[in-house]
Amino acid sequence: MITSIKGGEAAIAASHRLLAKRRRGNPAIADLGVDQIREQLSLAVDRVMSEGSLYDPDLAALAIKQSEGDLTEAIYLLRAFRTTLTRFGYAEPVDPAAMVVRRRIATTHKDVPGGQLLGPTYDYTHRILDIALLRASSDDLTDLAGDGESSYEKGAEDDAAEPGSDSAAHALTKDCGVLALADIVEDARPDGQSEVADITRDPVEFPSTRDQRLQSLARGDEGFLMGLCYSTMRGYGRNHPFVAELRCGDVAVVLTIPELNIAVGIGSICLTECQTVHLTTSDGALPPRYTRGYGLVFGHSERKALSMAILDRSLRSAELGETATYPGQDDEFVLSHCDSVAASGLVQHLKLPHYVDFQAEMQLLGQMCADYAERHANPSLKRTPGPDTMTEALSGD
Repeated sequence: MITSIKGGEAAIAASHRLLAKRRRGNPAIADLGVDQIREQLSLAVDRVMSEGSLYDPDLAALAIKQSEGDLTEAIYLLRAFRTTLTRFGYAEPVDPAAMVVRRRIATTHKDVPGGQLLGPTYDYTHRILDIALLRASSDDLTDLAGDGESSYEKGAEDDAAEPGSDSAAHALTKDCGVLALADIVEDARPDGQSEVADITRDPVEFPSTRDQRLQSLARGDEGFLMGLCYSTMRGYGRNHPFVAELRCGDVAVVLTIPELNIAVGIGSICLTECQTVHLTTSDGALPPRYTRGYGLVFGHSERKALSMAILDRSLRSAELGETATYPGQDDEFVLSHCDSVAASGLVQHLKLPHYVDFQAEMQLLGQMCADYAERHANPSLKRTPGPDTMTEALSGD
């Protein structure tokens, strides 16, 4: 039980002012603008949009500024704002095959249909602090960035004008690249098999369906997903895949207007898509083959998309006739604990007053100590049952 404190309004108001002062920092240093965060901390913005489940770079940047760079708090702010918005329709499913690619790799073959585009990546950097970044950059990068517009503001139309991006984008396919040409990968599920669940309207039920799992993973905490993914690769799941394809780029968003029954393009968004393949032995009913994992997230978030794809395959254990032994294979464990908003809320509520709970537990402790002393003073007395049960009952709020 959480109790309210009378007379604390003034202290809370003062705390808010102190928070604003700390957020501003040294007044002699220029204030950090939302546009600067959006452009120069784009990966943080992408993570907030992904886990906040709302694609709006400006609002995500605002949440990062408001939270002083605490991404978990920023995700909470964006998710809370999302609940105030009116849902007026559903967009058509985006088509990753029509993506205008900024980066696209495959680790199974050197030569893949459409080619590989290394694009911007930290994969081949030396992880050495760049002291030059302590001062204003003087490098001329305009030949790479065009007229300097943001990747969020530059539409797919501008990128399509570049021959390299255009030819690669048109050569892409929905399936696992060159692996789709060989009969060694399980067939993709046909589209439109059943109505897709919406976990923002109906709670996830266990055992869960794959669409529910993918939605939950898409807005799950990146660190938690990566940790579970790591565990499945280290032996707690026998799950070491290959990246059949990883791509990042812009896709068009299309909305069908019911009154007119016409599809209208309303913009484009940046997505990261990952498809993994996992060698799977069978029980004899089917030949050994590669099975699939799939990840799709807002923005440029390769680590999360890859972790999501690996966990997607891991959570298909029951479907593929495997015994779910480890945490990364248990859908109830994974989906019930992957949301950073829910996890942060439960952990941080411990900082709020719990006076009544603590007093009740103190009374229980006194009863248990008295019982302990009486039993040791008179060994013939039987132990009274219940303290452990009572402790469990009082441990929740």
